Amino acid sequence: MTTDQFNECVDLHADGVYRFILHNLKDEEQSRDIVQDAFEKMWMNVSNISADKSKSYLFTTAYHTMLDKIRRGKKQGAWDEVKEHQYSDQGNNYSGLKQILKDALSRLPEIQRTVIMLRDYEGYSYEEIGEITSLNESQVKVYIYRARTAMKEFIGKIENVI
Repeated sequence: MTTDQFNECVDLHADGVYRFILHNLKDEEQSRDIVQDAFEKMWMNVSNISADKSKSYLFTTAYHTMLDKIRRGKKQGAWDEVKEHQYSDQGNNYSGLKQILKDALSRLPEIQRTVIMLRDYEGYSYEEIGEITSLNESQVKVYIYRARTAMKEFIGKIENVI
């Protein structure tokens, strides 16, 4: 990969990688640090990366860097627990669908949240998600199915939300 191709990769994918990490960590500063680390690692290996694989390499590196940071954080102390909400009890007056989806997404286990975000938010194929997360395609499909089922249970009937 050339310097120009690296710069183009930064321009094209920096926002997407940041959004992906931010959705998982919910901390802007840590997310920026992880994205910066991922680009630094990519720069250190720029001669070994082909331009057509740069996006996949970048997301994979950011994902693994995020996991390392989470693991280090767990050793230092527990993260705040997500408050449980029962939106279906609020009747038909609630219109914050985006917030409901965010809350449902935040309740998922880390791997399920990651594959859902890569598939539904970033538009990756099952095969690409498998490369990024080191899972096979069948595992990716199972995690996506389980995540969607869990989100559906959390949200309840759509009539209760709209």
